[in-house]
Amino acid sequence: MNKYILGIDGMGCGMCEMHVEDKLRKAIKLKKVSASHIKNNVIVITELELSEEDFKKILDPTGYRITSYSKSIAVKKFFRWR
Repeated sequence: MNKYILGIDGMGCGMCEMHVEDKLRKAIKLKKVSASHIKNNVIVITELELSEEDFKKILDPTGYRITSYSKSIAVKKFFRWR
């Protein structure tokens, strides 16, 4: 399982978080997605191998801009992905 942490510019409220999460859910098959306008990031867990460009193609049309990208391995511990 792959874990991506994307820095996002432009989220200002809970509705922005929902918009980003919905866009990602509709575009790719996810195990988990969690956006935070406080932390200005979104965490995506999926089996897919995705590049920063893949995420930009999904989010750029919405007006949200990716400011950082990191990838690691997600591990499930006690019913939660970490």
